[in-house]
Amino acid sequence: MPIHYFCVMKAYFTQLFNYDHHTNHLLLASIIAADSPPEPVKSMAHVLGAQQVWLSRCTGDPSIGNIVWPDWQVNQLSQIIDDNHQAWVNYLNTLSEINFERIISYKTSRGAPYENKLVDILTHVINHGTHHRAQMGQLLKFGGAETLPPTDYILYVRD
Repeated sequence: MPIHYFCVMKAYFTQLFNYDHHTNHLLLASIIAADSPPEPVKSMAHVLGAQQVWLSRCTGDPSIGNIVWPDWQVNQLSQIIDDNHQAWVNYLNTLSEINFERIISYKTSRGAPYENKLVDILTHVINHGTHHRAQMGQLLKFGGAETLPPTDYILYVRD
């Protein structure tokens, strides 16, 4: 593949992780405003824990994270959102042109071995967050929230 493809990929995924960071903070503010109901807090902790697990798999550094459903409190989440974002952007900045097609070998939390391209893992991490933010929004609405923050990607890129 041409080199420009990889340069675009790095910029593209950096933008997606910036979007993820922004919308995680927006939704966290809504969770806090709703008096931190347990299910959305648990889901946000899951999104953040899974980000750490996937980063650990991508970098080969087992000290980054290994708990997919951590028991974090709402007052910890803002800093973890920031720390995860910085770690992912730092990682993306280390990638060379050929890394996006690199195969990552890893084991699931149940020990099953898998291999996937890095580009597919990055896509999964972003989509996983979007999926669970939608669930959190639904939980907040069912809990009585009248409005939710605008978390659509297109709204983010318009600003």
